[in-house]
Amino acid sequence: MEKSRKTQSKRTTGETDITLELNLDGTGCAAIATGHPFFDHMLNLFARHSLIDLALTAKGDLEVDAHHTVEDTGIVLGEAIARALGDKRGIRRYGCAYVPMDETLCRCVIDLSNRPYLEFRAPQNAADAPNMPLSLTVEFCRALTNNLRCNLHIEIFYGLDGHHIAEAVYKALAHALRQAVEIDPRAAALIPSTKGAL
Repeated sequence: MEKSRKTQSKRTTGETDITLELNLDGTGCAAIATGHPFFDHMLNLFARHSLIDLALTAKGDLEVDAHHTVEDTGIVLGEAIARALGDKRGIRRYGCAYVPMDETLCRCVIDLSNRPYLEFRAPQNAADAPNMPLSLTVEFCRALTNNLRCNLHIEIFYGLDGHHIAEAVYKALAHALRQAVEIDPRAAALIPSTKGAL
């Protein structure tokens, strides 16, 4: 019988209160409520394109700004995915995706290496989405990287519209992660490292 790759997480601080349930082997169903409609949109499309079932509720100090809500959501999501992966036996480990969004093109490459490192490259003066700066997309990726303990490289090659730029990043991340967490039937009993551990 295959091991379930479902998990739950909760994080409560003086700035946020976040609860999350996920299933790595889902169909992309999502129930998202962060209080920030644009962030909800990004997380919904992340779930759909990664095929990770995701139920997430976040209450944060949005009266200050969205920073704590976005960063702490990345923390909780990274921790939950790492927990659901367990010892990572049988996973493909690596994923790569190029995603166009109209005039925007983004590439994401991920290694579930247990060594956190984020490289995020964007054109100088890349546009922000109307109600979410690109810097918060970077913060989400950094929090996810540090808590999933993955090696994540994201590059926005070009783009003009801030909404399209953010959407391309979340979709590329979703598709790369979908590949990386997938069980490889040829290596289902193996940990994908010559070290024997990740």
